[in-house]
Amino acid sequence: MKFSKMLTAVLIAVVFVACNFTEEIYFNNDGSGKMSMRFDGGEMLQMLPSTDSTALEKAIDSTIVFKDVLRDKKDSIATLTSEKQAKLKKLEPFKLHMQVDAERGIMNFDLFRDFKKVAEMNDAFNTFQNASSVGPIAGGKSMPGNVSEESTRVDYTFKNNRFKRETIVLDQALFENSIDSLASAEMFLSSSTYTFKYHFPKRVKWTNINEATFSMDGKTLVHEVSFLDMMKNPESMVIEVELEK
Repeated sequence: MKFSKMLTAVLIAVVFVACNFTEEIYFNNDGSGKMSMRFDGGEMLQMLPSTDSTALEKAIDSTIVFKDVLRDKKDSIATLTSEKQAKLKKLEPFKLHMQVDAERGIMNFDLFRDFKKVAEMNDAFNTFQNASSVGPIAGGKSMPGNVSEESTRVDYTFKNNRFKRETIVLDQALFENSIDSLASAEMFLSSSTYTFKYHFPKRVKWTNINEATFSMDGKTLVHEVSFLDMMKNPESMVIEVELEK
């Protein structure tokens, strides 16, 4: 089965190949909600040659429930280091919907989960990348040990009608190495985007993002940035929002 190879190749390549991400959060009045990290890899799919080993024999439209996968593969997971086990444990609340159709040029991945507090979603971007480690598991193969190292972390807060998203560099040397690895793909990545789409329970009163656009009711904020610029200078991407009382 070629699906597991394709999934691993795609998700590992997420930060190195053309990509269009959408980070979408729905907030309820009590601060709970749902988060979705979507990746549109249609352009990447079109770049793969028809003889590529990751090619699919048929279209895929399925959902991985990580809680079930990690339970079924607990023996394999137990052989990993405690650090790698902890990273995989972060996947437990998530589900991953995959839709791949080579003939239609579709390659979509949607990692999503519900939350009681948005702080539970801290580090969601790294969690999306670590989902690549479960690719071979989904295909019935052994547990891989290459859980990615993390150089940054995204933190979220939402309280007293104020929302904030910020990125923290955890390891400067590792971060600089990751930026260096993007150099060969800069021309291609220059057209890639990252879209923030936040749905609040009240109208937005103020935001520090002057370029943001809003829905007619003023409750949804949308902001699109260059994926490459965000990867190079993640700490500059701070989003603050204040809601009406």
